[in-house]
Amino acid sequence: MCRFISIPMTFLVIDIGNTRLKWGVYEQAHPEAPLLQQGAVVLEDIDGLWESTWKHLPRPQGMLGCVVAGEAIKRRVEEHLSRWGLSPHWLVATPQAGGVMNGYDHPHRLGADRWAALVGARHESRALGSSKAAALVIMIGTAVTIDAIDSKGHFLGGSIMPGFGLMLRALETGTAGLKVPMGTATEFPTNTSDALTSGGTDAIAGAIERSYRRLARREGSDPLLLMSGGAAPKLLSLAEELPVRFVEHLIFLGLLVLAHEQALGRETS
Repeated sequence: MCRFISIPMTFLVIDIGNTRLKWGVYEQAHPEAPLLQQGAVVLEDIDGLWESTWKHLPRPQGMLGCVVAGEAIKRRVEEHLSRWGLSPHWLVATPQAGGVMNGYDHPHRLGADRWAALVGARHESRALGSSKAAALVIMIGTAVTIDAIDSKGHFLGGSIMPGFGLMLRALETGTAGLKVPMGTATEFPTNTSDALTSGGTDAIAGAIERSYRRLARREGSDPLLLMSGGAAPKLLSLAEELPVRFVEHLIFLGLLVLAHEQALGRETS
């Protein structure tokens, strides 16, 4: 009698940012698939990722990732993927995909992480029944990106600014006596730590508010405001003034949409 062993079919998504590598294992390459496992490591610890975690996972049937950290980091990750015999697929922005039309002057030069987040945001809009609404897509990480999609799915463009850590380090480097720990954002800070944190929070929140008003004025209605990223919780207070919706894995969602569209996740051993 022959016995057939059921081998789990999973799909791996990877987001390599400026500071950390984030990864998630999903049941399949589909935006509605459940997240089975996830993790993150700082870029300095990538070499130990296989031994510490990945070798204990079932071999994924495919993967899709986005990377902004450079070729050297990407090659180190590919070495780990090769231990599974897994072909790497790295996202590059295109003129159109996932229901989004790329309005960048040179579409392929748009950061892969921003492109994935935009596609994820468009999918989220449809899931909310708001596919006809414009959306402002905010990613809060090492850098902050503020990107706009109109009601028809056209990416209009967006801005990039330093994140909390970069702002603080810039002030530490360029001024005397400001090397202090991270503080708390308050309305009227009364110490230097809180003053620095409040200044960074207000700068980012102000940029978001300006972009939100611009997009609302252009579209003639209030857009969705979708926010994600590792440092997004630091802007929770923004929800008191604007209708912010926090989406925990917006880049992963976009990668799954694009992987499904490209029929990835069907590799064989």
